[in-house]
Amino acid sequence: EDPQRKLVLLKYLGGNYTNYMQGRTRFHELDFSLEILNTSRQDRQLYEYIVSKESEEKVWQIQLEVYEPVSDPSIQILSWELANGSCTITVNCTAERGDNVSYSWEGWDAGTWGLCSHNGSLLHLSYPLQNSSIACACTARNPISRGVVPFKSSECSYEQ
Repeated sequence: EDPQRKLVLLKYLGGNYTNYMQGRTRFHELDFSLEILNTSRQDRQLYEYIVSKESEEKVWQIQLEVYEPVSDPSIQILSWELANGSCTITVNCTAERGDNVSYSWEGWDAGTWGLCSHNGSLLHLSYPLQNSSIACACTARNPISRGVVPFKSSECSYEQ
């Protein structure tokens, strides 16, 4: 049978501690917290915090998630069409960097709030040509950061 192996980061016994990851972790005796320095994606894993007292042992499991911050997104016009006095545009919003990124759209000014409200990276806009332009903003976010970029669609024209 294969034994279970664990890497011990720190041991605390009788008021003294040994940090087995010197330079990678910092122990704070005031609140018994352990700080991982220069966190990277490789630190994303399950950790255990074990307290032993006589014949009793308490175990807490902590799942650490590590996220790369989201870069400012960019917007690409995928298609546009002029028909029946309306302009129809499809745009895509993407962030080059970031983990667990979600996208949302909203109006950039009061007049476009409902028109631009959408969750997801793709936005389909359809508006009458008398509106000279529509201003929307795409937000790319994850649990630790966000990036916002405005998008202003010009009036559809055959010159585009």
